Amino acid sequence: MASLMEDFMNILEEENKGYQRLTELSHEKRQIIIDGDIPALEAITDREQEITSRLKNLENKRSEVVNDMSIVLSKQPEELTVTNMIAFLNKQPQEQSKLIDLRDRLKETLRGMAEINAQNDTLLKHAMEMAEFDLTLFRSMRQAPTTANYDNRANNTGDLLGSGGFDAKQ
Repeated sequence: MASLMEDFMNILEEENKGYQRLTELSHEKRQIIIDGDIPALEAITDREQEITSRLKNLENKRSEVVNDMSIVLSKQPEELTVTNMIAFLNKQPQEQSKLIDLRDRLKETLRGMAEINAQNDTLLKHAMEMAEFDLTLFRSMRQAPTTANYDNRANNTGDLLGSGGFDAKQ
């Protein structure tokens, strides 16, 4: 059981490092979004995908360790939350304090990551709104105003003025 708990804590430590790295990339991404640097955004997204893949592998390993622990402890895997594991380690204060520290660091890392991701989400929404505004402005600049031409029933014909340039014949 001791080796399983050690494996579990090592996996949590690696997961925390992965989430910290994702948080660092999210901070970098914020400036990239502000600058509107699409190629850099693509590159950082690729790096995030690599880290996310590693985190998924760690999650699978953690699930395997929890399943093994559930067999040893004759408990259901769903019952083996970090909080419950801390309670199980009440006779091993050194391991218990290490697990408490890991849990707290992981929670803090995830809180920070969620915060920066929320900011990035807002920045992306604003960037998309600005791009839409720019497109609308560009379209309206290319569209000529309508003339005040009327047909014989006094209806506006909706004719457009020329699209610019001179209309001179030579």
